[in-house]
Amino acid sequence: MINRSQVAAALIERAAGLRPDTTFCPSEVARALTDDWRPLMPLVRDVAADLSELRVTQKGQPVDPRSAKGPIRLGRA
Repeated sequence: MINRSQVAAALIERAAGLRPDTTFCPSEVARALTDDWRPLMPLVRDVAADLSELRVTQKGQPVDPRSAKGPIRLGRA
């Protein structure tokens, strides 16, 4: 089973590889961690909310990934 620290490490690693002002979909990280990635998405969003290294947006506006409905994007804070 994938734990919070594995998700956090994967999110930080993915964000570190970004050019400035670019974003990624949290599903990219979930897909990299497991083939059965959809059930992992709530955990990925929850962990992303706790990481000060990340900014979370929806349609270019900051959002809380725990309560945002629909697609979100993650980038370096």
